[in-house]
Amino acid sequence: MANRKEKTFRFIIVGGGIAGVTCVEQLSSQIPSADVALITASPHIKTVTNYRQVSKTLEEFDVEEQASSVLEEKFPNLTVIHSAVKSLHTRSHSLETTDGRVFGYEKLCICGGGRPKLLTQENPYVLGIRDTDSAQELQKRLSKAKRIVVVGNGGIALELVYEVEGCEVIWAVKDKAIGNTFFDAGAAQFLIPSLEADKPEKDTPCKRPRYTTEEPAPGGSHTFTADRNARRQGSSSTEAGSALGPDWHEGIVLQGSEQGTRRVSLEYQCEVEKIFTSEELLNSPPQTLGHENESWPVYIKLTNGKTFGCDFVVSATGVVPNTEPFLHGNNFALADDGGLQVDDHMMTSEPDVYAAGDVCTACWEHSPMWQQMRLWTQARQMGWYAGRCMAAQVLSEPIELDFCFELFSHITKFFNYKVVLLGKFNGQGLGSDHELLVRCTKGLEYVKVVLSGGRMVGAVLIGETDLEETFENLILNEMDLTPYGEELLNPNIDIEDYFD
Repeated sequence: MANRKEKTFRFIIVGGGIAGVTCVEQLSSQIPSADVALITASPHIKTVTNYRQVSKTLEEFDVEEQASSVLEEKFPNLTVIHSAVKSLHTRSHSLETTDGRVFGYEKLCICGGGRPKLLTQENPYVLGIRDTDSAQELQKRLSKAKRIVVVGNGGIALELVYEVEGCEVIWAVKDKAIGNTFFDAGAAQFLIPSLEADKPEKDTPCKRPRYTTEEPAPGGSHTFTADRNARRQGSSSTEAGSALGPDWHEGIVLQGSEQGTRRVSLEYQCEVEKIFTSEELLNSPPQTLGHENESWPVYIKLTNGKTFGCDFVVSATGVVPNTEPFLHGNNFALADDGGLQVDDHMMTSEPDVYAAGDVCTACWEHSPMWQQMRLWTQARQMGWYAGRCMAAQVLSEPIELDFCFELFSHITKFFNYKVVLLGKFNGQGLGSDHELLVRCTKGLEYVKVVLSGGRMVGAVLIGETDLEETFENLILNEMDLTPYGEELLNPNIDIEDYFD
């Protein structure tokens, strides 16, 4: 294959998503004279725009889908190759594209992203949401739908259930509460009223060191009906925590075939047992059908014993690293989650091969306050840092692990509320060795801090709390907060005055 090389580039980046494009921008800026190639199967790339550094670790940005020519015009040293990778040969430092072309590289960065964990493969009634094409397909199908079933409890599911209008939604989650990936049952209870017609009035803030929530019984369900005309005026679109980037649904209309009300029914602590066509249902043992006994194109049986008919099923159960076709014939070390293992310089186990974004798993010794989650913010950070590491090695410059990996931080929106996650926001890895302080103002804000050994180690902020920078500093400074006790969240005290 080495003799067939069409051209050898100093740097090749595979993947036109957030991680790949950010890596290209960083490399092209640091070494303008280097030949850089971006290999992407899509004619469009995803670029970060309106970037804003909110605090030391928190950042906000938009993602725009642009023609790849925009990037080539910006960086004359860049060549965009529109094809997918067929095979990678690390020994000869070359790769072959699906259109039969072979390219050599000195340094390679794999930014292949993730692919949806579909409930079932090649079922025309099961749709996974991951890229622009699948989002547009969702819009097309939804316009003719009266009922859909959404399976999953991550960012895509949360956004989709809130945004869909004119269509009944059956929402199946495997956990005791919604949004288990991002927050606890208390925060979930705070958000649930957003699915109801009447917005709750703002109550007087109350502070408490502990909280309890009513949980549905295993297999239990909640139903919420909302009139689209009664919803809060001026509600903005929510941001996405997927490869689509923030505001993925702003360009599409999530409108079903029905007018007026929307109806969301929640089925807790259950998973999918089987998916039937209408013909298969007739030939199967009798099922306990949920809701009206109408004929539907597809039926989904849940582990709580209920079967629902619907127009189609949205599979929103997360992603898996898209490592194919890079593995065959190579010796990549893989993490338990299937991602390419990378060290603290974003290098894989294969020489001169780096990886960034959803395709990789960070296998260095993590900061106590950081964990990897396959979110668009981390895709940008990893792509940026991988580009710096690749350039530093070529330039023989030292480089240290970037500060963004010191503290986990993420800003998004769910149910039209600003959501900020910091550090060990759900007490990850702390076992029982932590305590919680919670302040909740119904319909306005939800503030939770995680304390361990008297020090703040994590926080969840929902609503316009303006506490993110203060809490970030308290976590990073490891200040002993024991003397403040419950006063830490006293709504009558401006906490920022304490720690300015």
